[in-house]
Amino acid sequence: RTLPWSPISLVYQPPETSKSTMMSNNHRSIGASALGATAVVAAVQFLTPADPVGRCMLLLKQLRGHEKRLKSNKDVDSGIDKYLELHQQKDVDTRNAEYKTLVDTYYDLSTLFYEWGWGSSFHFAYRYFFESFAESIRRHEYYLASKLALYGKPYSQKVIDVGCGIGGPMRNICRFTGQDVTGLTLNQYQVDRGNELCDADDVVQGKCRSVQGDFMEMPFEGNTFDAAYAIEATCHAPDRVGVYSEIYRVLKPGSIFACYEWCMLDDYVPGNPDHEKSKKKIEEGDGLPDICHTSVCLKAMTEAGFEVLEERDLAADPIGNKGKVWQLPLLPSWNPFSQRFQFNWLGFRMTNLAVRMLEFLYLAPTGTYKTQQMLQTAGYGLGEGAETNIFTPMYLMVGRVPMNKKTVIKSSQ
Repeated sequence: RTLPWSPISLVYQPPETSKSTMMSNNHRSIGASALGATAVVAAVQFLTPADPVGRCMLLLKQLRGHEKRLKSNKDVDSGIDKYLELHQQKDVDTRNAEYKTLVDTYYDLSTLFYEWGWGSSFHFAYRYFFESFAESIRRHEYYLASKLALYGKPYSQKVIDVGCGIGGPMRNICRFTGQDVTGLTLNQYQVDRGNELCDADDVVQGKCRSVQGDFMEMPFEGNTFDAAYAIEATCHAPDRVGVYSEIYRVLKPGSIFACYEWCMLDDYVPGNPDHEKSKKKIEEGDGLPDICHTSVCLKAMTEAGFEVLEERDLAADPIGNKGKVWQLPLLPSWNPFSQRFQFNWLGFRMTNLAVRMLEFLYLAPTGTYKTQQMLQTAGYGLGEGAETNIFTPMYLMVGRVPMNKKTVIKSSQ
């Protein structure tokens, strides 16, 4: 019998293996891997509510029809180039002046990715140990809605969602409060998608809807609404006093406005290279002209005329040893079945390769790859901002319109 090594030379000599045997072994290995991956996907599909197959099919369907629904640009490629060009402007005033174009283009490009990867509620939430991701998102919305003092008969009070996205919070809050909710968004793509989802839900159908409009110049008469809220939306405004004043204008005397704001925190040091780099990633990856400090937003609330009832950073709330911080979905993980996998170096390359392949096969429009890179940049910036405690996406402010409401003249910061 031939030994796999020579006792004279003591040099390892692998036994001869035929090419056909090697190919057969490789095929078995590939087949076993494919079968294992299929089994895992099938288990997740049928044993959990995740529905990865359905969500991927929805993404492909939306990608194929993406450019037909664009309003801000003729195609995805020119849209992302235009957006990135705006963010190359170092002057904040220039971006603020172009906020409509910047924000509208951003959501034309990113909305379908948000819906696929995050769901219909485009915001963050920390998680208690007993909560699923979806439960934490709803609880975060319900907590804000509980601040609105809505006690009227069912659907007798009118609420406005300022910057509603595709209406996930709007529909949840409509069900939670039992009141009529109107969502306002600048982006027509989001209006259309939001109303599709409202019409498909017979519980909220006719009781909430999305309308197109600029929250700096709302298409509503004064004293129209009984309450207002904004969830990580007014950060897109070029002027906080301006947007809060518009909200104040459309609210009735005694009404409540509650919001979660994206803000820089006290640990942020202007001019610090690392801090500035993280801040820029957030701005560029999330369609923001600039990010204000918490003190700027709080002062703007009072200048707009509101009586501030409460303010704090919810990200600092205790969540227990087993709780999960809001930024966890954006931190790198080597779990291949977690969306966090894309934030490690290997997942980053694999994700970009997959999107490039979709473009190559004409399953996604040209420019989708650049859009995906832009969104990943946002994820890195948000994670860095949270880990260094310079940024929060959930600065809570609750304000009340005085009973002797006065007209407020808009001003700029």
